[in-house]
Amino acid sequence: MSEIVLRRMRAADMSAVLAVQAQCYGAALLESADALASRLALSPETCWVAALPGSRLAAYLLTHAWPEATLPPLDGVLMSGWRPAEPLTWFVHDMAVTPAGRGTGIAARLYAAAEQAARAAGLASSRLVAVQSAAAWWRRVGYAPSGATETAAHRAKLAAYGADAVLMERRLGG
Repeated sequence: MSEIVLRRMRAADMSAVLAVQAQCYGAALLESADALASRLALSPETCWVAALPGSRLAAYLLTHAWPEATLPPLDGVLMSGWRPAEPLTWFVHDMAVTPAGRGTGIAARLYAAAEQAARAAGLASSRLVAVQSAAAWWRRVGYAPSGATETAAHRAKLAAYGADAVLMERRLGG
């Protein structure tokens, strides 16, 4: 197979990102262009896309720094340039791979590129919400279900991701 094209996401990619999202998620998990664009604006160095040779976008990954003690809202618009004083974690918000891209290694390559940028930014831990039975894949790259004590606000945000949502975390290490 020819080389997969992997690069940082750009604002001009948003319509293709939305098309990938529509192929990968049920209606309850679809997010608006504004919500996704706000994550890109918050952390362009940790948001990536991938394309198969001769094809449109086959995958994307949106990640950003976020306060360790909270969860960002699903389909919420985040403020660009916002940096709280509290400790931050690398929040892996969304990775989606189209059926055509599955089994090609795109997901692992996207994750590795974004993780390198997160480490370069000094982030030492990571969290995510696994949906649609993706927890097994995330376990393979080192995540485990979170042992964090959840507040009512935390539980409400997690519930928005669906009944099968699993809050997961890992240390990024050296």
